[in-house]
Amino acid sequence: MNFRKFLMPVLLATSLVSTTAFSMDLSGAMSNLGQAKSTGLLGEKPDGYLGVVAPQGDAAEIARLINDARRAEYQKLAKDNKIQLSDVETMAGKKALEKTPAGQYIQLNGKWIKK
Repeated sequence: MNFRKFLMPVLLATSLVSTTAFSMDLSGAMSNLGQAKSTGLLGEKPDGYLGVVAPQGDAAEIARLINDARRAEYQKLAKDNKIQLSDVETMAGKKALEKTPAGQYIQLNGKWIKK
């Protein structure tokens, strides 16, 4: 048996395994966030959280991990400042939409638009 004929499909299959098969942590999500936003997979929503624009690759997992961290921070800010969580989310969302660079996606009135 030709070793190359055997090895090539194995290598190809291994390279196609999605990284979602491996557990991603918050650090990994943060590392991939910029690329996910610049390639149009993720965008900012007015509620202060990330949304999935195009459900490909690890987009949903990146959004989930970062949104969980954002939610925890928003809850802490709300508690520390004795304000409603929804007020913190709205303020964070407004700031995120304003800071999003041209060419990336934001959600307005429930629709994704390229800024």
